[in-house]
Amino acid sequence: MAIQVLIPTPLQKFTNDEASVSLEASSIDGLLQALEGRYPGIQARLCDENGKLRRFLNLYVNSEDIRFLDNQATVLSDGDEVSIVPAVAGG
Repeated sequence: MAIQVLIPTPLQKFTNDEASVSLEASSIDGLLQALEGRYPGIQARLCDENGKLRRFLNLYVNSEDIRFLDNQATVLSDGDEVSIVPAVAGG
């Protein structure tokens, strides 16, 4: 299953400056492992020491926030697009 992953600019240094990558995965957890397999070191930027997504990151599957789906257990289908979006704060 080919999943398109949109990589935010701050993380593109881990993906050889690629803004979009295609990976095989059946869930968000699998996608995180596939990212780490292809781009060693990126998972430490995305997940804490327990493997949970860092709270300042939001992931969307086809524009749906995974927090309103099944979080990291969210199932992916061929052709899905996953966006990694760093949280923005300000005032």
